[in-house]
Amino acid sequence: MISLGEARQFVLQGLNPLAPVQLSLEDALGCVGAEVVTAREPSPRFANSAMDGFALRAVDTEGGSVRLQITDAIFAGDFTSTHVGQGEAMRIMTGAPMPEGADSVTMREEATTDSDGTTVLIQRAARPGEFVRLVGEDITVGQALVKPGNHLSPALLGVLASQGVTSVLAHPRPRVGVLSTGNELSDASGELAPSKIRDSNRPSLLASLSQSGFTPVDLGIVGDTPDEIRAAFLQGVHECDAIISTGGVSVGDADFVKSVLAELCGENASSMQVAIRPGKPFAFGVAPSGTPFFGLAGNPVSTLVGFELFVRPALRLLAGFKELDRPTINMVLECPMPRRRDGKLHLVHVVARVQDDGRVHIESAARQASHLLSAITETNAIAMVPDGEGLDVGQMVPAMILDSNQLNGA
Repeated sequence: MISLGEARQFVLQGLNPLAPVQLSLEDALGCVGAEVVTAREPSPRFANSAMDGFALRAVDTEGGSVRLQITDAIFAGDFTSTHVGQGEAMRIMTGAPMPEGADSVTMREEATTDSDGTTVLIQRAARPGEFVRLVGEDITVGQALVKPGNHLSPALLGVLASQGVTSVLAHPRPRVGVLSTGNELSDASGELAPSKIRDSNRPSLLASLSQSGFTPVDLGIVGDTPDEIRAAFLQGVHECDAIISTGGVSVGDADFVKSVLAELCGENASSMQVAIRPGKPFAFGVAPSGTPFFGLAGNPVSTLVGFELFVRPALRLLAGFKELDRPTINMVLECPMPRRRDGKLHLVHVVARVQDDGRVHIESAARQASHLLSAITETNAIAMVPDGEGLDVGQMVPAMILDSNQLNGA
């Protein structure tokens, strides 16, 4: 067996981010920027009001309560040439440009107009610049808005749109092909023939890819023959940036994924026995085209563990991310985690919650067997239990957070 760290190093060491492409802002969400984008114009472009109220000269309110003459009104999108002079004020709406002469805005709630709307009583002294958004207060011309490696979040895309930018150079989302191997597998929704089972690995992986921001490609089910596996892999090379298969990586007579990977990838392929449970058998290779292949164990829980430990980090590397793994933190055990020594790191799906002490506690652990897929459906983390005699209540254990939304019971 080899350690988890050695297996991950073999996977990640030869991979590089996908070549950047120009993406529209609509398609760039969640991608990683690959160029410097600088601001073309200041934001705000002009001084404007942060409140509905009255634009005025702060000096006219120094005495506290004062009545001013209302000379005009200005709305967002309007322009006025009216000058605010001594003893005057102008109605102004949020986002409207500040009129010449005014240097402050008093909120509507702190002002009282007379019955005919010609004067306004300002109830306290205003400060110069109060509730005024200044030119360039948010963004200055030439400011770097995007740098290589920046995650293109909704807010950042909004900033780019505010500058008139319509596209950005970024690493594309990897297109990832998924196929299941096994003569016993079926896609049928009706009655199954004897000895057949329905494929759950492919749907789980396709969903995992979508959830992680990648583009899934369904390559279907193939039988346990080298020719079928080879054909599916070659199809994937033409259509995808990476390929995941499940099954065929152990030591059975019909486990042909390993031999096909060795044929297609040569010295860039390796079949491993990783010191983890579940997910011990794992195969990986990189085709001459640069396309990585991930051969995951066929049991459904093993498949999802392999995705988290090997596939997802590698795909994030292809997508240009610097942070490859999900967050891992030490959690407090509220249930014992017994185990025996076997030289492996045990990966246990658990339910974790933030409790009143501010720490994350592991409240329960799923039943542990690599075929019990339904047992992990309510879990939100994977505890990493080191080799030994297990852990007791109150001890700490590192755990990978799969769903942070559920940490607070959501």
